[in-house]
Amino acid sequence: AMQQNQKPLHHFIRSHSVSAITACAVAAFTTLSTVAVAADPSNADLKRGQYLVDTGGCHDCHTPLKMGPKGPEPDMTLALSGHPAAMKLPPPPAAVGPWIWGGAATNTAFYGPWGISYSANITGDKVTGLGNWKADDFVKAMRTGKHRGVARPIAPPMPWQAYGLLTDADLRAMFAYLQSTKAISNRVPDYEPPTAAPAPAKTAAPAKQK
Repeated sequence: AMQQNQKPLHHFIRSHSVSAITACAVAAFTTLSTVAVAADPSNADLKRGQYLVDTGGCHDCHTPLKMGPKGPEPDMTLALSGHPAAMKLPPPPAAVGPWIWGGAATNTAFYGPWGISYSANITGDKVTGLGNWKADDFVKAMRTGKHRGVARPIAPPMPWQAYGLLTDADLRAMFAYLQSTKAISNRVPDYEPPTAAPAPAKTAAPAKQK
């Protein structure tokens, strides 16, 4: 959990994440429409779930970016599979002044005072994704900010606080749609907590005068 003295940053990240979701969802809408539903598309819950996933910005962080002819674009062959397991990252840069958090080029890995967080695989893969989750687990996670509602806290910049405002029906529809998409095997790296700051160097005591 974030410390109290980090609360302003938490709110900063939350507000900016929600703003980014709104902007990116519009830009990516035509690309996102190519994600196939592996079930009857007339099912109202699946349609509602796809609508919420596409417009709620889930692809913004959970689908890796790749370089396209007009710049970075979602790699829909890896849709919603999280940070690529094969992409090993070097240590993040040191914080300088107000620049204290940032992300990788794929927009699937982020660093800040909370440590290093990686976007989860939210496809229906039973080993590396949400395939073994139940709808109740998903709802609890969005309500509590904890994995499956009971495990470690969900790290920034995931805006679970915003998704937690959705109704149970909407969250269950999102989960049903995520379960219906193509299952992709991709084991995302584990969250890395912040490293302890080095202890300040000790200065020698002044010599006593005789």
